[in-house]
Amino acid sequence: MEKTNVMRTLDAKKVSYTPYDYSETGCTVGTEVAALLGQNPEQVFKTLVTVGKSGKNYVFVIPVCRELDLKKAAKAAGEKSVEMIKQKDLLPLTGYVHGGCSPIGMKKFFTTVFDESVNRFETVIFSAGKIGYQVEVPVSDLKKVIRFTTDIIV
Repeated sequence: MEKTNVMRTLDAKKVSYTPYDYSETGCTVGTEVAALLGQNPEQVFKTLVTVGKSGKNYVFVIPVCRELDLKKAAKAAGEKSVEMIKQKDLLPLTGYVHGGCSPIGMKKFFTTVFDESVNRFETVIFSAGKIGYQVEVPVSDLKKVIRFTTDIIV
């Protein structure tokens, strides 16, 4: 299995993880990825990048079977409003492509909010930073790698 930057970051921080490789499928739809991995879609999370009314960017990480509530997201970010960034802006801003965006290892750190439902699980699964790769990480170890808060955002 190919090591991604996310996996190298987890290794460097001595955080244990389980890697998943489904790269041969070309699948990028979150609920389909959860099914391919035989995992609960509430425990497989997707990473969404937004821009606030202030022009600041925010990262929201939510279950793949849910939709981001932009009003709740704005409240969590302390913004008047937020909207999804344009897909063409994702790679230059984060270093990740659509379908392979991870909350770990972006070009620069953005305020990151996980949906509070993450606290219901011992581990969380999210993109390893490349289409076709996911990592499962203990929720308790996530704080060793990135700063984030939790809030109701779906």
